[in-house]
Amino acid sequence: MRDLKSICRIAVVQAAPVMFDKGKCVDKTVEWIAEAAKNGSELIVFPELFIPGYPYGMTFGFTVGSRNADGRKDWKMYYDNSIVVPGPETERIGRAVRAAGAYLSIGVSERDETSATLYNTNLFFSPEGELIGVHRKLKPTGAERVVWGDADKNYFPIAETPWGPMGSMICWESYMPLARVALYQKGVTLYISPNTNDNEEWQATIRHIAIEGHCYFINCDMYFTRDMYPEGLHCPDEIAALPETVCRGGSCVVDPYGHYETEPVWDREAIIYAELDMSKVPASRMEFDACGHYSRPDVLELRIYE
Repeated sequence: MRDLKSICRIAVVQAAPVMFDKGKCVDKTVEWIAEAAKNGSELIVFPELFIPGYPYGMTFGFTVGSRNADGRKDWKMYYDNSIVVPGPETERIGRAVRAAGAYLSIGVSERDETSATLYNTNLFFSPEGELIGVHRKLKPTGAERVVWGDADKNYFPIAETPWGPMGSMICWESYMPLARVALYQKGVTLYISPNTNDNEEWQATIRHIAIEGHCYFINCDMYFTRDMYPEGLHCPDEIAALPETVCRGGSCVVDPYGHYETEPVWDREAIIYAELDMSKVPASRMEFDACGHYSRPDVLELRIYE
């Protein structure tokens, strides 16, 4: 492992998107980037699908073997507010990142520039405002598969940072053991997890992964409420059935020993600041290095087809 910059000043943004409105989502992104930068942040992390929001509880009219016209209209509204990457939205975000002088991770609903397929995607930007990483979710979870397609390229991109390799797994991708190993094989020191997962079991998962990979686990979740859904949707009964708080958050940072660097934050928007001691990463691997001295490449091998 090469030498790491000793301290990473991170800002984890637990925020509510402006649901189904990509323009206003970008406005909010730019504002929160500027706010985090004022506090000296060098790495800024946003949740899964921050642009244009996570359509929790919506079926888009799909049932097994059929769909309906009203659901198609709602899907088209979501499609229209998904973004092409790169495109005008990423250019504007890039300018904000360059002004901040920080690395950025942000989740978006990506619209393919050729087909009409959507992807649940996480983006990395450099402090120069350049788009340096595009990671599409390998396998959308459950009914997400009627909205987003499987990743079809660039499966495990890594951003080389002063604090070591940075990679991302989106929400339940982190439950895929071999996907985690793919990041460990690349020496990831900063494991970025944009997600929409506010249950108790998830907190156990993220602490385990931090220990398993002996890396910092950056858990960036959403906070949003039922009344944030846009007017004019064709599924009022589905929205009405949701709890008042749809996603409670729980964003936090876990250190390479599985301890909370920052405690989970619940039920509100917040920017969570921390100074990460990067010396903990190599020190924690003294007796267990998952893809180093504690591996058996003569017995076990992971092949990645990229």
